[in-house]
Amino acid sequence: MTMVSYVTLDGETSCTTFVPTTGSPEEAEHALKTHLQYTLGWKTEDIMLEMYEQGKYAVMVETVATKFIRGCSVVGGDATTEADKTTVQKELVAYIIQNHIQALDLNEIYSHYNITAIDRRAFYCCTSLTTIAIPDSVTTIGDNAFARCTSLTTIAIPDSVTTICEYAFDGCTSLTTIAIPDSVTTICEYAFGGCTSLTTIAIPGSVTTICEYAFYYCTSLTTIAIPDSVTTIGDNAFYGCTSLTTIAIPDSVTTIGDNAFDGCTSLTTVAIPDSVTAIGDNAFYGCTLLTTIAIPDSVTTIGDNAFARCTLLTAIAIPDSVTTIGDNAFARCTSLTTIAIPDSVTTIGDNAFAHCTSLTTIAIPDSVTAIGNYAFARCTSLTTVAIPDSVTAIGNYAFARCTSLTTVAIPDSVTAIGNYAFAHCTSLSTVVIPNGVTAIGGGALYNCASLVGNGKC
Repeated sequence: MTMVSYVTLDGETSCTTFVPTTGSPEEAEHALKTHLQYTLGWKTEDIMLEMYEQGKYAVMVETVATKFIRGCSVVGGDATTEADKTTVQKELVAYIIQNHIQALDLNEIYSHYNITAIDRRAFYCCTSLTTIAIPDSVTTIGDNAFARCTSLTTIAIPDSVTTICEYAFDGCTSLTTIAIPDSVTTICEYAFGGCTSLTTIAIPGSVTTICEYAFYYCTSLTTIAIPDSVTTIGDNAFYGCTSLTTIAIPDSVTTIGDNAFDGCTSLTTVAIPDSVTAIGDNAFYGCTLLTTIAIPDSVTTIGDNAFARCTLLTAIAIPDSVTTIGDNAFARCTSLTTIAIPDSVTTIGDNAFAHCTSLTTIAIPDSVTAIGNYAFARCTSLTTVAIPDSVTAIGNYAFARCTSLTTVAIPDSVTAIGNYAFAHCTSLSTVVIPNGVTAIGGGALYNCASLVGNGKC
C-alpha cells in the first residue's frame, strides 16, 4: 500500500489515502484513478493527474465540454464568424454521436465560443442525449433544434429564451416533463409534436399563442392548464392527445382552431368560455368520451365536423347566437337523443346530424331555409320531424334511411325535394307533398314500403 494525497484544481476536494501499489508512479496513478472512481463516481478516462510532489497529485476531471473544446478545430476563444459557429455546432453533434454522449452541459461550450442561439437542427437526431443544460445566454431555440432526440428525458429552458421555434422538440419520445419559462411568448408549430411520453406541461402566463400542431400526438398528456394570456389555440394544437381527460379554456381565447382537440379520445369534459366566437372545423372530432358540452352565447359558427363522432354525447344546447351548423357538425353522435336548434340558425349543413342513431325528434326553426344533403340521413330512431314554412329546399338523401320515421309534413314553401331525400324510410306511411313543389329528385321516396301517400312518389 502506498500513501498518496490529491487535491482538485479548484481546491474543493482533497484527501490523503492509501492505494494498493508496488510503488511505481504509473501504478500509483492507476490506483488513485480507481479510488476516485469508486469514491467520487468519476470515470477513470476523464481523470487527469499531475504529480507536483512525490505522492502528491493535482486532479483535473475532464468534462464532455472540456474534451470537446480541446479537440474542436475552432481554436482560441470566441467563434468570431457565423461560419465558425456553424463549424462548432457541426463538430459538437458529430462528437455527441461518435461518443454516445448522454448528458450535455452547454454552458462551458457556448460561453467559450460566445454562442447565444441554438440554431435550426442544432442537435437533430442526437439519439443518445438524455439530458441537456441550456445556458442563460440563449434567447432562441431554433427549428428542429432537438427534434428526434428520442432518448431526451429532461431539459431545462432558461428564462432568457423568448421563442421555441417550429419542431424544436418534435419527436422527443422520451421527454416526460418540461418547464417553459415566463419569458416565452410563442410556442410555435410542432414545437412538442409527437412527444409521446410527455405527461404534464405548464404553459406560463407570458404565452399568447399556441400555434398549429404545438402538442399534436402528445399521447401521454393528461392535463394542461392554458393561461389567461392565450388568445388563440391553433389548428391541430392538441390533435391526437389521446390521454387528455379535461381542458379548461380561459376567457381570453376567441378562437378554437380547426382540429384543435381532434381525436382526444379520453376527453370527458370541456368548458368553452364566453369569449369564443368560432369553433373550428373538426375541433372536437372523435372525442368519444365527451358526454356533455356547453356552447356559449358568443359562438356564431360551429364548424364542419366540429363534434362529429362524439359517440357518448347525449345532449347539446346550441345558443341563439349560432347562425350556421357546418357540414357533419354532429355526424355519428350515436348517443345524441335530443337537440334544440335555435331560431338564429339559417343553414343546416350537409350530413350535419347524419348517423345520429339515437335521435328521436328534431324541431327545425323557422329561420332555416335549406336542409343540406344527408342532413339527417340514417337517424334510425327519428320518428317525427317538423319542417317549417321557411324551408325552400330539402337536400339529396336529407332523411334517407330514417327507418323509424312514420310521418312527415312538407310545407308549401318547399319547391325542390332532392334525390333520394326520403329513400328507404321503411316506416313512412304518410307524406303530403304540396302543389308548389316543382322538382322531385330521382328516388326521393324509393323503397318507402309503408307509404300510402298522395300520389307524387
